[in-house]
Amino acid sequence: MYRITRKDKLSELEQATIWDGIETFSQTKVAATGRHELAFVLRNPNGELLGGVIGNYDNFGWLWIDSFWVSETLRGQGYGTKLINQIEQEARKNGCEHSHLTSFSYQAVEFYKRRGYSVFGELKDYMPGHSRCWLRKSLSLQGSVDS
Repeated sequence: MYRITRKDKLSELEQATIWDGIETFSQTKVAATGRHELAFVLRNPNGELLGGVIGNYDNFGWLWIDSFWVSETLRGQGYGTKLINQIEQEARKNGCEHSHLTSFSYQAVEFYKRRGYSVFGELKDYMPGHSRCWLRKSLSLQGSVDS
């Protein structure tokens, strides 16, 4: 008999199996989407992790920025911009022409807008008084913003 169990965190193997299953199904409908992981981390001289950006890109020219964080002690010093620039630059090297992500209104929406991202979707009051926003950006050499 099949059973469904709750998991707080998937193992790497479980996550890979799910992604592979999605990819296998998707290939019956579209060309191979591919999934290429990217991550850049920020560490102090002692090796302490103080920030990072995690994402992936596909075979269709899109970078997905999944997670981004900079320690509060380093915010406003340009490290966030450097991390975003690094992942975007690597994505461009691998053929990406666009980037997309989500952010809450209390998080980094304005930060992303200053870096050329534009909001293309918003769920107001996703949490009372806050919105969840979907943003996108053209990664073309001109750095134009998608409309």
